[in-house]
Amino acid sequence: MDGDLLRRLIPEVIGVLVRRGADFAAAEDAVQDALVRALDVWPADPPRDPKGWLVTVAWHRFLDAGRADAARRRREDLVVEEPVPGPTSEVDDTLRLYFLCAHPSLSPSSAVALTLRAVGGLTTRQIARAYLVPEATMAQRISRAKRTVAGVRLDRPGDVATVLRVLYLVFNEGYSGDVDLVAEAVRLTRQLAAMVDDPEVAGLLALMLLHHARRAARTTPDGGLVPLAEQDRSRWDTGAIAEGVRILQAALARDRLGEFQAQAAIAALHADAPVAAETDWVQIVEWYDELVRLTDSPVVRLNRAVAVGEADGARAGLAALAAVDPAVPRHAAVTAYLHERAGDPVTAARWYAEAARRAAHLAERDHLIRQAARLNARLPG
Repeated sequence: MDGDLLRRLIPEVIGVLVRRGADFAAAEDAVQDALVRALDVWPADPPRDPKGWLVTVAWHRFLDAGRADAARRRREDLVVEEPVPGPTSEVDDTLRLYFLCAHPSLSPSSAVALTLRAVGGLTTRQIARAYLVPEATMAQRISRAKRTVAGVRLDRPGDVATVLRVLYLVFNEGYSGDVDLVAEAVRLTRQLAAMVDDPEVAGLLALMLLHHARRAARTTPDGGLVPLAEQDRSRWDTGAIAEGVRILQAALARDRLGEFQAQAAIAALHADAPVAAETDWVQIVEWYDELVRLTDSPVVRLNRAVAVGEADGARAGLAALAAVDPAVPRHAAVTAYLHERAGDPVTAARWYAEAARRAAHLAERDHLIRQAARLNARLPG
């Protein structure tokens, strides 16, 4: 197969699909699928018109993807907004697809990326944002994963840990992103908890329920973001909180701590405080220390800096923040918040403005702009 020919044809085929009505990202994904198919078919049966062959296959893949996305959206519409408490009695094929995409031939990170794209319905851009990598890097990772499993029988399911990571990222994107996938993620995690006796599965379900319980209070009627400390806690779903805490306590009692249980413990401490001022920040810092030990994630270290600032003062928080990579999302927003708490509104206003420029979501950007404007309005002349 002529690799140079394929490389020359890729932008031309993408251009044809775009002219037919596909958006660029979808066209790019469809062409990648067509290339994987070409790698399998062309060596034995090379086409007379390589470009025409790629256009035809890619266009069909684009149409199939559109139909699959429409079907997924119909499924989401059928899921009630609030998940019904208790285990689910029957398991549909969606969870099985999650396991099959988490194939043993793939690395965990590639399996997660492929599953999010192929089954979870997330875009390459959304997955890249979740992984803190450029979109082009994630597109290449997904393409490699597709090539790896091309021609492989998907009859060897992957491990629970990979599926948990996928469900966690789907929930996070649904919770704060552009596509509402929260109820679907909770539904599938309930099914997994009914199938698998694993405290981390229970920990993830508890984490989802505790975060979902705050959903009604997270935004204003016009869609504005309401920070946790300013939320009307009377609007929190006490039933979901009670269920989440009960599931978490049972998981922790098994003494097999994992990152999802630790995250759920932090969420439970926030839920336990009747008002923000009574939050047990000292315990929260201790749980973040456990999370750092378990994951050493830069996002965890960023959140720990906030907790340290609340527990030990803003200067201590800024000292903890100094060890976190400034490229981590929301680093500028945390810098602004801690400088404001430290009594430096000039620096805080500047960092709020910078955080707004970096924000990935419109609601977050508007909130940060308002914070910068609020501080600037108080500065003299």
